[in-house]
Amino acid sequence: MKTFDEMKQEIDVPVVMTDNHGLVTYVNDCFTSIFGWSTDEIKGQIITVIIPKSFHAPHHLGFSRFLTTEQSSILNHPLRLIGIAKNGKEIPAEHLIVAEKHQGVWAFMAILRPL
Repeated sequence: MKTFDEMKQEIDVPVVMTDNHGLVTYVNDCFTSIFGWSTDEIKGQIITVIIPKSFHAPHHLGFSRFLTTEQSSILNHPLRLIGIAKNGKEIPAEHLIVAEKHQGVWAFMAILRPL
């Protein structure tokens, strides 16, 4: 399992981080290049801005369930999903999502390796 610090070192794949409310707190340069958002535009946005609308409900359900139970079947496992670029283009990608608790609060980070 990769740590947040290890994931932040990635420069060849998009990386995005959210807080426990699902708000984007960090993206790397590769993310801004591939997904078309500037850092200032995406920071503070809800993560669902890059998730297809058809996955919003399952995302919210899984996110809420994890925050309640701290159990997940998708963390730390590669997933084939779609990311949405700023221009609306769908980007198939392998997502690796990890969670870390910092001072009692969960944060989430994902590598979004385009396919």
